[in-house]
Amino acid sequence: MSKHIRVGIGGWDFAPWRETFYPAGLAQKRALEYASRQVSSIEINGTYYRNAKPEHFANWAAQTPDDFMFAVKASRYCTNRKALGEAGESIERFMASGLDELGAKLGPILWQLAPTKRFDADELAAFFQLLPAKLGARKLRHVLDTRHDSFMCADYLKLARKHKVATVFTDSDKFPSYADPTADFIYARLMCARSELATGYSKPALTQWAQRAAQWQAGALPDALPYAGPAPAAAKAAAGRDVFVYFINGAKERAPAAATTLLALLAGA
Repeated sequence: MSKHIRVGIGGWDFAPWRETFYPAGLAQKRALEYASRQVSSIEINGTYYRNAKPEHFANWAAQTPDDFMFAVKASRYCTNRKALGEAGESIERFMASGLDELGAKLGPILWQLAPTKRFDADELAAFFQLLPAKLGARKLRHVLDTRHDSFMCADYLKLARKHKVATVFTDSDKFPSYADPTADFIYARLMCARSELATGYSKPALTQWAQRAAQWQAGALPDALPYAGPAPAAAKAAAGRDVFVYFINGAKERAPAAATTLLALLAGA
């Protein structure tokens, strides 16, 4: 199967985008319809704060192109807790909230930990065991956003690889930023956009991200990125990977321009 590079933004309802992204006069109810035709994926962030309903997911799926894909950020009640291994009920409630209505448009599920959550191998193993492998007949892909430096260690990488959970690469000075592959896909959240640049990142920087995304897709590992440990032989010789790149946070008003520019660079390459 061919591997895809998907590039997108977080959400589609952000007031400044009325000035920097959406056409003048576009009805609010058509924002997702428009945005999903400019980027190839969107990370649904609102589900972190409250569960959506089946009819919401079905409506979002209906508004987007056939080849579009969503990532979905899991509820904070699953991950912002003292004991991750006790999140079973919250995980079940989130998974039953209607994600299956997205059908083939359901991409990775993002589990974001609190910045204060330190790496504990036993606790994390218990949490990983709670993550469902399938939703109905559909195989699920999980990705963990670690926000404490203690996760940048060999024991974490080994555990994530054992459970085939991807790790967010965060281009940020505020959070751990390491590009070690721990699953058969790559998930990057780029957070260093600058408001004074129309495209958030400079053209040379976006060109470099296009090159890195292509390397990830081909199964290679970009040399210039930070890593927490040596890559296993299987990671170095991967046949190819799906790649998800989102422009998140930073100068958020510039995120759509960064994403569409990166997509144009990839298409040109």
